[in-house]
Amino acid sequence: DEFISSPPRKTVRFGGTLTEILLKYEKGDATDFELLKHQLSDPDIKDAQIINWLHEFRASVVYLTKELEQLVSILLKLPWLRRSREVVEEYLGFLGNLVSAQTVHLRPCLRMIVSQFVPPRITIREDDVDISDSDDDDENLSVNFNTCHRALQTVATYVPSTPQFLMPILVENFPFVNKSERTLECYVHNLLRVTVYLPTLRLPILELIIEKLLNLDVSTPQQDIEDAEETANNPDNEEKSTEEGLFDMEEDEERKGDKTVSSRSERMAHPLAERLDVLMTILFSYIKDVCHVGGKLDIDRTKDLYRDLVSVFDKLILPTHASCHVQYFMFYICGFKLGLAEAFLDHLWKKLHDPNNPSVIRQTAGSYIGSFLARAKFIPVVTVKACLDLLVNWLHKYIDNQDAGANAYCDVAVHGPFYSTCQAVFYTLIFRHKQLLDGNLRKGLSYLQSLNFERIVMCQLNPLKICIPSVVNLFAAITRKYQLVFCYTIIERNNRQFIPVVRSGTGGDLVQTCTNPLDSFFPFDPYVLKRSKKTIDPLYQFWEELSAEDLENLKKPIRKGTSEDEDDDFLKGETPQNDGVVGIAANSYESNTRSPVGSTGSPSDCFVLYPQ
Repeated sequence: DEFISSPPRKTVRFGGTLTEILLKYEKGDATDFELLKHQLSDPDIKDAQIINWLHEFRASVVYLTKELEQLVSILLKLPWLRRSREVVEEYLGFLGNLVSAQTVHLRPCLRMIVSQFVPPRITIREDDVDISDSDDDDENLSVNFNTCHRALQTVATYVPSTPQFLMPILVENFPFVNKSERTLECYVHNLLRVTVYLPTLRLPILELIIEKLLNLDVSTPQQDIEDAEETANNPDNEEKSTEEGLFDMEEDEERKGDKTVSSRSERMAHPLAERLDVLMTILFSYIKDVCHVGGKLDIDRTKDLYRDLVSVFDKLILPTHASCHVQYFMFYICGFKLGLAEAFLDHLWKKLHDPNNPSVIRQTAGSYIGSFLARAKFIPVVTVKACLDLLVNWLHKYIDNQDAGANAYCDVAVHGPFYSTCQAVFYTLIFRHKQLLDGNLRKGLSYLQSLNFERIVMCQLNPLKICIPSVVNLFAAITRKYQLVFCYTIIERNNRQFIPVVRSGTGGDLVQTCTNPLDSFFPFDPYVLKRSKKTIDPLYQFWEELSAEDLENLKKPIRKGTSEDEDDDFLKGETPQNDGVVGIAANSYESNTRSPVGSTGSPSDCFVLYPQ
C-alpha cells in the first residue's frame, strides 16, 4: 500500500552513476552524456534533482576537465539562487570543490557570480520592440546578493589568486549607462561590497566606479541639468515628448528598509543626472560607512581610504576638465577631519608649485585650491591664512624671478600656473574676507596689507587681464574698500587693450571677446544633484547675492584709522559668523546668480560698477 500510494521518484541515472557516464563519454559513447545535459538544462528541474546531481558532481570534480567545459557551463547556468536553502548550500559546496580541483573553470565561475550582481532581466515587448530591462520588484534581491557574495568569498578562499582574475570581469560586466538607475545602483553597490572582503581590489574598484561616474558627469553639463529642471518645473509644459515618457516609466520609488518612500520630488529631470545622483549617493554612503565604526570616526580606516581616493583623484579627476560633481568625494571625506583637508590642500600645493608637472595640471590644482578654500565651511580661518601666505609668497617669488627675465609679459601659455594661483588667491579673498577681518578689524587689515596685493596686481604679468572678470571685479571692489590696492585703472587699461578674437566657422567669421583665457573653472561650484546634495550642503559655503546697499557700500572706501569698534555696516552684515558661513552680502543665503562658468549659487558676472 505504501508503495502504491507514494509518487514515483524521478531517477537521475542514465545507465549508471555520474562517474560511469563521464567515463563512457571519454570512450566515445555520448548517449547517456547527452541525456544528462538535457536533464540539467530542463527549465522545470526540481530542487531534489539539483541536489542529487550536485552531490554526485562534487564527488566527481576530478573528471570535470577542460574537455567538459560545455557540461560545466550548463551547471553554471542552473537556477540555483532562487531555490531552497538546501540547493544554495549544495551549490556553494560544489563551486568550492570545482575551483579547488579544476582552476581552469575559475573564470566561468566568477563570470556566473558577477552576472548576478544586477536584478534579473524581464522581457517586455511593445509594438514588436524589445524594451526589456531589470526586474526591480524582486523581493528576494537582497538575499540573492548576499548569497552571491558568499559564493565569491568561497571561491576566493579556495583560490587565492581570485582577485586578479575577478577585476577584468567586473570591468567588462559594468552596465551601460542607458540601463535603469536600479541596475546601475545594484551593480555599483555590489562592487563596493566586494572591497570589504577583497581589500586588494578596493583601489581598482574605486577607479572603475569613479571613471564611470566621470563619464556620466562630463556627458551631463550643469546647464543641461538646470534647463531640464526648469522645463520639468514649468506648469505650462504639461505635454511631454515620447522620449521623456519613456524615462517616466523608470522606477519612481526608492526602497529604504521595509518602507517604500515616494521620491518623485527628488528625482532629477535629466535622465543621466538621475543616474549620477543615485550613484553619488551610494559612493558617499560607502565613504561614511568605511570611515565610521560604531558611529565614531576610525582614523586608521579613514586615512587608508583617503590615500586610495587621492590616488584616484590624481589619476582621473585632476586631468579631467570641468567635471561638476564627481570630485565632491574628496570634499566629503575631507570634511570628516581637519587633518584630511589640510593634507589635501598640501597635496594640491605640491602639484601646483612643482615645475615638473604639466602646466595644465598645475593650473587645475590652483583652481582646486581656490575653490576648496572658498567653499569648504569646515576649513577654519587659521588654515585659510596659512594657505594664503603660502600662495602669495610663491607669487612674489615668481614675480622676483620674472622681473629680470625675457618672459616678463602677459602670456597665459608661459605663465599659466601663476595666473591660476592669482585667481585662487582672489577667489579665496572674495569668499573669506569677512572672516579674515572678523573680531579685530585693525589686525585683519594689517594681515591683508602684509600680503602686498599691490605688487601682484601691478606687476608686468598683469594677472587682472587674465583672470575671470567676475572674480577681478569683486576683488577690485573689496580691495578698494579696504584700501589694499586700487585695481580700476589697470582694469580700464586692460579693457581698452582687449583684442576681439575672430573665429571662422561655416556661417562666416564670428567676432568674440575671450573672457576666460585661462579656460579655468571652479571645481566646487554649487552641487545640484538633489539626493546626494543633502550630504554636501551641511559642509558647503554658499554665495550670497549682493543687495543694492552692499553694492553701494563696496564703492565707499573705509576711513583711515578705523578701529574694530567703528566697524561699518558692510562688515556688520546679517551673515552668521560663528558657524563658518561667510559671504559678500547679507540679504540672501542661497542666491541663484550665475557664476563665471554658469552655475547657480556663485558670484555673478560683472555686477560691481566701476567708480566714476
